[in-house]
Amino acid sequence: MKDFNYFAPTEVVFGKSSEEQVAFLVKKYGGSKVLVHYGGQSAVRSGLLDKICSLLSEASIPFVTLGGVVPNPRLSLAQKGIELCNQEGIDFILAVGGGSVIDSGKCISMGVANPDIKVWAIYQMARG
Repeated sequence: MKDFNYFAPTEVVFGKSSEEQVAFLVKKYGGSKVLVHYGGQSAVRSGLLDKICSLLSEASIPFVTLGGVVPNPRLSLAQKGIELCNQEGIDFILAVGGGSVIDSGKCISMGVANPDIKVWAIYQMARG
C-alpha cells in the first residue's frame, strides 16, 4: 500500500427545505460560478432542480447544469464535466442527488484540480 494523506472537507446538507440554503452555502464557500450536477429523473420530476436554479438566479449566482448521472457513474460524463468546468470558469460543484451524483461530482473536482493527470489514473493510484 502506498502512503498518502487524504483531506476532503465536505458539507452535506440534507432535510426538508434544505435547498433554501443553496445560495447562502455557495457564497459561504466562496463560489462564484456553479456547476449544478444531477442525475435527472427525480431531481427534474420533483421540481428540485428548477427550484435550485431559481434560487441561484435570484442570488445572482451564475450556473451551468450537467445532468445525466446514472448509478455507477460513467467516466465519460465526468470528463465532460471537467471540460465544462474549465471552459466556463466553474469554481463550485453542487451535487443535487444521491451517492452517484456525489461520486461523479467528486470525480469532476479531482479532474479540475489536477489538470495534468488523467482522472482514471488518480483512481488507479489510490488503489495501489
